[in-house]
Amino acid sequence: MKPSTQTMIHGEPNAEAEATRFARYGLAISRQVLRVLEKRGIYCQSSVSIEHQHLAKRYVLRATESGGAVADMGRYCGYLDADGKSVPWLQPIDSISGNGRHAIVIAPELVRIEMLRIEHTYELAISKHSLVKSGSRVRPVITSTLLFRGNHGTLAIDLWNPENKRLRGSIAPVFYTQAGEMRRYPERFDDAIRKITGALACLGCKHTHVAVPPPTPTGGVS
Repeated sequence: MKPSTQTMIHGEPNAEAEATRFARYGLAISRQVLRVLEKRGIYCQSSVSIEHQHLAKRYVLRATESGGAVADMGRYCGYLDADGKSVPWLQPIDSISGNGRHAIVIAPELVRIEMLRIEHTYELAISKHSLVKSGSRVRPVITSTLLFRGNHGTLAIDLWNPENKRLRGSIAPVFYTQAGEMRRYPERFDDAIRKITGALACLGCKHTHVAVPPPTPTGGVS
């Protein structure tokens, strides 16, 4: 089933509420769940901001890969390019406690994949974020497009158990429509969704699951 696409420009008054909620901000998580995540020590930053590179004289998007898990729940947010490929990080972020920020990513365009797990039930939102000009303004605005929204996905395996560690990154939850038909997210995001599913079982996570190291410079100094 092809997912519906909803687009909004940040700050536009006529944007649809659904796009505002999922495309711009990510998953709509209740205060109760947020309090439980905080109590468990899981910190996930899903915001995307506009930054200006003064030397390059251009605007870019900045986001943070973050999240982690405990046995009964997890939340994670990772970023890709529009083709579904991993984005090189600008810098990794080390922490003592884990389950928090892992790396900063910067690019002209980003696809955010955010997933929440409560026991064996999963929520998924995939959204695309781009920069566009707004009239005569120099500073662009962010347009956000909802690519997929998955409700109450199911994965019965206890991936957080050590005996199932080998399965992490190779399987993902299944999502259904209201009529009970399977909903397929865009195929180009398959690999990233499997990795983020694994991240939701990575207890005390201290590393990136989606972002990759930047290319190593080649050649010597003349």
